[in-house]
Amino acid sequence: MSTEKKRTKGEILLEMKDVRIEGFSDDKWHQIVKGVDVTLKRGEVLGLIGESGAGKSTLGLAAMGFARPGCRISGGSIVFDGIDLLKSSEEDLRKLRGSRIAYVAQSASAAFNPAHRLLDQTIETALDHHILDRGKAESDARDLYRRLRLPNPDTIGSRYPHQVSGGQLQRAMTAMAMSCRPDLIIFDEPTTALDVTTQVEVLAAMRDIVEQFHTAAIYITHDLAVVAQMAHRIMVLRYGKEVEEAPTREMLKSPREDYTKTLWAVRKLQMHERPSDDIVLRVHDVTASYGGEITVLEHVTVQVPRGRTVAVVGESGSGKSTLARAITGLLPPLSGEIYFDGKPLPRTLRERDKDMLRRTQMIYQSPDTALNPRQRVRDVIGRPIQFYHGISGQACDRKVVELLEQIELGESYLDRLPGELSGGQKQRICIARALAAEPELIICDEVTSALDQIVQEEILKLLMRLQEETNVSYLFITHDIATVQAIADEIVVMYQGKVVQQGPKSQVLSPPHPAYTELLLSSVPQMDPDWLTQLLAARSARSTRVPA
Repeated sequence: MSTEKKRTKGEILLEMKDVRIEGFSDDKWHQIVKGVDVTLKRGEVLGLIGESGAGKSTLGLAAMGFARPGCRISGGSIVFDGIDLLKSSEEDLRKLRGSRIAYVAQSASAAFNPAHRLLDQTIETALDHHILDRGKAESDARDLYRRLRLPNPDTIGSRYPHQVSGGQLQRAMTAMAMSCRPDLIIFDEPTTALDVTTQVEVLAAMRDIVEQFHTAAIYITHDLAVVAQMAHRIMVLRYGKEVEEAPTREMLKSPREDYTKTLWAVRKLQMHERPSDDIVLRVHDVTASYGGEITVLEHVTVQVPRGRTVAVVGESGSGKSTLARAITGLLPPLSGEIYFDGKPLPRTLRERDKDMLRRTQMIYQSPDTALNPRQRVRDVIGRPIQFYHGISGQACDRKVVELLEQIELGESYLDRLPGELSGGQKQRICIARALAAEPELIICDEVTSALDQIVQEEILKLLMRLQEETNVSYLFITHDIATVQAIADEIVVMYQGKVVQQGPKSQVLSPPHPAYTELLLSSVPQMDPDWLTQLLAARSARSTRVPA
């Protein structure tokens, strides 16, 4: 077909030399990327790793000849298939982007237009660049859906983005990127927000399609085990500079630099479980649905001891976040009861008084969307202090400073806007906002999934310290088994709205496991380049389904 291009695997496709990129803040330009070289061959995948602020995404976007608003490419050269991108006109760059160079973003839900069907968005670029007519583009999109292992590939394109799961949407975005058969794809944290079982499917699908078409790729991630499954080579960045680069197996076996070794060593937290009979929250036999039609929780019973952490794990759609909505009164249960300190909680948010609201707080997955970009830190944290405790003025400011010190930031952050904070700092502000109410229970909904591993460890240590100091309880919703191992006292495993296993951490994580728990645990990526291949082969050989 016309979208298939003759490609010789191993030919140099992209050369970036001494690339320097600057960002504008505080009325002056600051270096973000400081003289980095990248060489990428056809059919090769380069993994870019490093902590937040290392320059990974900035460098990946520069491979398209693009700089974010407020940034500029100030030096070096970027040559793609013989084309000097820094000397090309905007019109020429627009012709390349989407057709020969494609980008797969971290958040598929933010990348799709909710008002248009998946198929129309998948083929849009191929039509705009006049690569295919509508009939052939639609047929090719359905073929890509099939190759990417999407369910019902002939009809799923008629759905809107909200009618498919996060993992399905991520694969649809990969199909969109592949519609023009680009020479280069930049994958920017494409599986960060996915549960482990969905991540396996998406990784396998992306890897297969890159191999099938000899497409080159830059895979940006903070997850070392994930990059091990995708990349032929790994480059480590820190503060906008290259720390080291090597073939994946060599890098995993014997990293040279101390910084790389610290990346390999993070997330070694391991807290021993602490039994307790003092129950602060009890969810008893709760069933809930959306619109009275689709049951999303079915006879769920969970309890959270005071001063302890209960982790709720399961894949997308298992009911984890819906359970949180039921507890907070955002989704009234159809049946069952929720007790706080032994007393039944009113079903709806409106029926709960101010003190009931104060005692349960939430910290959300994405601090970028949870914080008002126009509110300064003093206002973000000060608002619950004023609302719940009636404290205002200088007394409120003093309380805000106390909370900032508690989360290891300090008074200098009082007048900063969210845009002036790193991802980890924003999440700390969200934690301080929750603590401002002086709650007895905090529901943490995937609070570390969007953070790099070094910042994740910092946030988990902070939460553990705060629990020791305040005796607050956590209901920790996550798909990250490493997080569960680090901080949980008890684990609840959910599948299709039901609790399939629960108990002390040592019991749930020790074999033998129920079938679904075994699936979750086996889907956690390992620091072994052969892990995904071996896992898929073993599952194909077994050909077993997970029982409901």
